[in-house]
Amino acid sequence: MSVDIEFDENCDPNNPRKIKYDDILAASRRIVGAVVRTPCTRAHMSERLGMDIYFKQEFLQYTGSFKERGVRNALISLSDEQKKNGVIAASTGNHGAALSYHSTQLGIPCIVVVPIHTALNKVNKCEQLGAKVFKHGIDMSAAKLHAMSLGKEKKMIYINGYDHPDVLAGQGSIGIEIIEQLPNVDAVLIPVGGGSLLTGIGISVKHLKPDTEIYGVETDKTCSMVESLRKNERIHLDIDSTIAEGLAVNVVGTNTFYNIKGLVDKIVVVKEDWVARAIMHIVEEERFVVEGAGAVAVAAIMAGLFPNLKGKKVVCIISGGNIDVTILARALERGMAAEGRLVKFKVTVHDRPGGMAELCTLLTNSGITIRDCVPERAWVKGDVFSAQVKVIAETRGWEHTKELIEQIKKHYKDYFFQEICDRPDRPSVGTRRGPCLAPNPVCMQK
Repeated sequence: MSVDIEFDENCDPNNPRKIKYDDILAASRRIVGAVVRTPCTRAHMSERLGMDIYFKQEFLQYTGSFKERGVRNALISLSDEQKKNGVIAASTGNHGAALSYHSTQLGIPCIVVVPIHTALNKVNKCEQLGAKVFKHGIDMSAAKLHAMSLGKEKKMIYINGYDHPDVLAGQGSIGIEIIEQLPNVDAVLIPVGGGSLLTGIGISVKHLKPDTEIYGVETDKTCSMVESLRKNERIHLDIDSTIAEGLAVNVVGTNTFYNIKGLVDKIVVVKEDWVARAIMHIVEEERFVVEGAGAVAVAAIMAGLFPNLKGKKVVCIISGGNIDVTILARALERGMAAEGRLVKFKVTVHDRPGGMAELCTLLTNSGITIRDCVPERAWVKGDVFSAQVKVIAETRGWEHTKELIEQIKKHYKDYFFQEICDRPDRPSVGTRRGPCLAPNPVCMQK
């Protein structure tokens, strides 16, 4: 008889496992000393955002994410024979790193299968921590199928990073810590990928303090849980590139989907431009470097998705800090552009000695930092004594940008500011031929 390589007895759609608070309590005691009891401290941005915000800093785990809790609990719970044969998992990085580290600590062989576009820093980390790493498929679904096939071939135990019952119980230990650290918490905001973090924390927090509101947060590119709940069945969501790759799970877990119903007050979806802005503000205001998945709760608050929580004590789960430096640089620049601190425009200047120097002097005297400045002559309409200069400039924000625009309008006839729209809280921009109606990511958020 052939064996269904997609079947996982721990995540059986026909027999979903009910996770109880006692399971979480046992897991929390089992993993004491093996994982970090992370701080839950008040955020500097609380006053600005109108809430009493606390950050549960799971990025301070040894491998940089909350995944260690569930992994450690699952590994300890294996039989001696299962430990000898080893474990295998599919991961976008964080689960793989956690499994690599703790399996090495416990002397258990480990294989991690990652999608081919997984960030290099996460792949390297798994290898450095002792696992064998294979790249397969363009998304988690393909990587998971390959991992399960390889696991059955090698008699290794597949550890589902977002659905294994022991993993869910381990993640729930965060909820116990939150109630101990902030007994009067009003709401907890939790990133949602496959759903293990939301399920585990939701069960423990609701058991210990039933009036605490539990909210999940997904991005508009990784909203598989929202779509599954809307259709009342686990659906497959195609996920392309995303700034929150830790949430890039195509199909939510069987056990998570079963346990989450009636547990969560609401799941919201935030656009990814807000995630870039959140990463930037967390770096600037809190001095924490976090990955996209870890910033989604803050992004949702910044986007105005929780007006009901104004003035309340809110815990944001900062789930991970494993962001690739290239992605971090892009996120910071995208965030600055979205807030008017990076401005791109074109202006036509006299193509004679001193023409560009006059523009640079004007910008300098206005307190503008020039990031890039490129003259274009061959394709400029008009006389041969003109050049169009493409400028990327850094300002202090929208008000400073408005001052820049006024100066350019005052001294030049032809200009064009890209990606700034005409709204009361944004500068009104135009060229001498008419208004600039180019869309702006900031204006499209709400």
